[in-house]
Amino acid sequence: MRTLWDLLDPAMPMRPDRTRPSPQPRPRASRSNSPLEPAAERYENMQRQMLAQHGVRVRKWRSGTSGVAWQVYYTDGTIARLIESPRPRGPMSAAVFLHEVGHHAIGFETYRPRCLEELHAWRFALEQMDAWGISITDRVRRRVHESLTYAVAKAQRRGLRKVPPELAPFTQGGVAPGDWVDPRASVASGPS
Repeated sequence: MRTLWDLLDPAMPMRPDRTRPSPQPRPRASRSNSPLEPAAERYENMQRQMLAQHGVRVRKWRSGTSGVAWQVYYTDGTIARLIESPRPRGPMSAAVFLHEVGHHAIGFETYRPRCLEELHAWRFALEQMDAWGISITDRVRRRVHESLTYAVAKAQRRGLRKVPPELAPFTQGGVAPGDWVDPRASVASGPS
């Protein structure tokens, strides 16, 4: 025994120059062998496609499950579409990521009041989750419900007199947090 390698793997033959052979890389399974795309790959593909499709740039990946979307207007007429959100790695982080992208996809100030824009952004997120095969878990449903309830209450505190009918289930006394009201079913067609 002359090297540490001799202690670690005595069965591995040495080359004449007294060095160990480099390990051969293991072949990766091809996509054709696997009927389903791995989840991590699906999230990565979804993330890249959604950002490219809507011209959105991530300013910061957040460690928590909160997000924000905004636009910056430059004097030369260009617009930077920016978000901060968690990196999509599971249903909850994917929902928040898609919700923030949804603000850019539907367009800021397309829907009034602001709580109605939130409803449409969540609708976009849930539709994309279905399209990408990402399960809408109970935790995601609860988050959507709490987010919309908060948005409606905030609008009412700020003086909103008439709540749009699509948001009625999310008013105080509307629907209990444990009950699920799918925003995709309660959305009227077209901007108001």
